[in-house]
Amino acid sequence: MAEENKEIVIVDDKTIQEKIYFIRGQKVMLDADLAEIYGYETKNFNRQVKK
Repeated sequence: MAEENKEIVIVDDKTIQEKIYFIRGQKVMLDADLAEIYGYETKNFNRQVKK
């Protein structure tokens, strides 16, 4: 498996708070937002979550 050069990015609290939505009384985050925070494409992020 090839080693990837990933840059470490610090995400501040305000950015994360802006990506939290309240739907039917629950706090939720979109998969696309979580993938962005963790540095994945949404498709690959969802694949990892399923495993």
